[in-house]
Amino acid sequence: MQTALNANQANQANQDFSGLWIPLVTPFARGKVDYPSLTRLVAHYRASGIAGLVVCGSTGEAAALSDDEQLEVLQTVMAEASGLLVIMGVSGYHLGKTAARIQALSKLDIAGILLPAPSYIRPSQAGLIEWFTTLADASAVPIILYDIPYRTGSKMELETIRALATHPRIQALKDCGGDPAKTQSLITDGRLQVLAGEDANIFTTTAAGGRGAIAAAAHLHTERFVEVVQRIRAGDLAGAEALWGPLPPLIEGLFTEPNPGPLKALLARRGLLRDELRSPMTRASAALVERLERLDAALA
Repeated sequence: MQTALNANQANQANQDFSGLWIPLVTPFARGKVDYPSLTRLVAHYRASGIAGLVVCGSTGEAAALSDDEQLEVLQTVMAEASGLLVIMGVSGYHLGKTAARIQALSKLDIAGILLPAPSYIRPSQAGLIEWFTTLADASAVPIILYDIPYRTGSKMELETIRALATHPRIQALKDCGGDPAKTQSLITDGRLQVLAGEDANIFTTTAAGGRGAIAAAAHLHTERFVEVVQRIRAGDLAGAEALWGPLPPLIEGLFTEPNPGPLKALLARRGLLRDELRSPMTRASAALVERLERLDAALA
């Protein structure tokens, strides 16, 4: 681990993760990754004003991709993402294998690694500190903590996150922790860049001083989401609220059934990809898609 730590001192400078990030879906066609559609998606969002893309997150169905597919998806996105920062999602529950993967990915020109707690294991807070510290030591690029207990089964306590924030490469937090008081404490504390991870919390988290959001719903009406974040950070709360007001019903609808099924249905209707997911994920129900189309059209 120490070799990676020493050989990449130049990469330890803080990365600015401010703004609106899209956790990119992974298109499929007849069971295989649809790389041409993936390239078109990246081109579609490249000039939208987003800060960058997150590859192989939960919205990208990363758990259904092999390691080789994940790497090829990342390389495909990076080849088309000129001018955009790219974050790579990494998850696992074997410390050595996860560290080796992070070391390999650190050799690529990525802005950071989005890293959750190990799933299924449910370690103690001391175990979580050991997990994230060991993996941050292995990385030559910044780490964004991903606090999402309803997926991992592990709740990261406030003091655990504060302790991890002392590591030079742990620089940001994707906040899906479901605890507004903890969110505000971390924003006030200022040691980590806090990004809203729940789309419904984009306005409140950013208005409270958060740096932005990683938002699946921003695949749709992207420029509007970007402008909401920009206006809040510029101090124009009234203008941001006017833009934000019509968005929550669409956001709620997109997560009525498991993500990214509803989102892919609407992207398919825009001609950006096929409405296809990998099992056990399933397509959105016809009734939900009909409701989402009405909500989507109202924002056009």
